[in-house]
Amino acid sequence: MTNTPADKKWFEHRAEQMIHLEQLKRVELFNGRAAMLGIVIGIITEGLTGSGIAHQIGLGALVDGYAACRTQFLPFCF
Repeated sequence: MTNTPADKKWFEHRAEQMIHLEQLKRVELFNGRAAMLGIVIGIITEGLTGSGIAHQIGLGALVDGYAACRTQFLPFCF
């Protein structure tokens, strides 16, 4: 195998790709773990306070409006 500039450039590019893919795997693993932890904390908080996850993050009015629409307590639906 020769060490031409084209070969060297190809190996450098391939190494950069491999490093990038490894970083993406680590980030996705971290994001998945953080999401699982957030769901567990939300469920525990819901059990302790009785306030659902949507209410905890400020979307309670939207959920309540949808429930009212589905049960036809409102004359209009959004």
